[in-house]
Amino acid sequence: MFRSTITGLSLLALGAGTAGAAGDVARGEYLVRGPAGCGNCHTPFGEAGFDMSKELSGRLVEDNPMFTAYSANITPGGEVADWSDAELMRAIREGIRPDGSLIGPPMPFVMYRDLGDDDLASIVAFLRTLPAVVTTVPQSEYRMPLPPAYGPPVESVTAPERGVTVEYGHYLATAVAHCMECHSPMSETGPMIDAEHLGKGGFEFHGPWGSVTAPNITSSEDGLAGYTDDELKTIITQGKRPDGETMMPPMPYGYLAQMTEGDLDAIILYLRSLPPLPDA
Repeated sequence: MFRSTITGLSLLALGAGTAGAAGDVARGEYLVRGPAGCGNCHTPFGEAGFDMSKELSGRLVEDNPMFTAYSANITPGGEVADWSDAELMRAIREGIRPDGSLIGPPMPFVMYRDLGDDDLASIVAFLRTLPAVVTTVPQSEYRMPLPPAYGPPVESVTAPERGVTVEYGHYLATAVAHCMECHSPMSETGPMIDAEHLGKGGFEFHGPWGSVTAPNITSSEDGLAGYTDDELKTIITQGKRPDGETMMPPMPYGYLAQMTEGDLDAIILYLRSLPPLPDA
């Protein structure tokens, strides 16, 4: 989640599907430290990579002409400590804080709106167990118009049944890991996730590693057509191409390496189902 200077939105009703949900802490830990990779944006860097002593306590995530974005401290030592579980769930899925202010990009609300109620409650249950890290995170600045909301209130979402299926792979690659947002082109109004652009790459990231552009992950020759499933698994979890070349951040390889074999198979099955599109 990203702190924003834009406030004053009216407080919409809390989603009925999440108001009284009880989460599974173990499932939440798997999602946060696995396919969702929350620490990839919310954990600050140290001299040798992520500073896990300050896990999920917020940092500068992106600085570009459109915005300077800081992720929030989502440990019990941050501002979310005073939020109810339902308020935190709403902030994660809809991008609206308890005071009605909007959380800005690059938090992937276009994808998180489809998080299942049980998974969302489990994520919140796990976040409540983290050690409190007390830090002050600067507010984000947006030099672009933000929408009044990312959509209507989300009442309830039922995730598809877990399994090695295209449907569950789609859920993991969108609502959980938000692969499709990062690997689709970005316009001034947000990610281009329509049928003509979904997965064709082109989203540019900036960080300590320099400037990196997300590649095409459709079934195109420009994308994944030339890779075997095993090669794709190595790329996704280790950041190694078949020729031995090391890929760059911000792809959360360490987090994706924690995925179960079944979840990884489901994601690859879904990616294989994408229509071939040329590079962005």
